[in-house]
Amino acid sequence: VQLQASGGGLVQGGGSLRLSCAASGISLDYYGIGWFRQAPGKEREGVACISSSGSTYYADSVKNHFTISQDNAKNTAYLRMNNLRPEDTAVYYCAASHSLCGMDYWGKGTQVTVSS
Repeated sequence: VQLQASGGGLVQGGGSLRLSCAASGISLDYYGIGWFRQAPGKEREGVACISSSGSTYYADSVKNHFTISQDNAKNTAYLRMNNLRPEDTAVYYCAASHSLCGMDYWGKGTQVTVSS
């Protein structure tokens, strides 16, 4: 199983990024994807999750400015991040699981840096 996260980068505050999580070895028809982030010196936190049936979860801190989605035909999940703030700076990881926001399989992270 491989999960490849991509799409991170440096962006100014107020800007947008779209992260992708490409899955191989599993099918998103049966697995959900969760996005997690870890900032320096902070604990990892769940950001947004989507189940194989389309149920979603968002952390309060990202509601109304992050959107999670998935394209089962491409076996890829996305995290659209709008109105980015410096406090969104972190390494973002995706994980796959049969359960919403579960972490059975992890991918390598992608760095998101938001300048003020």
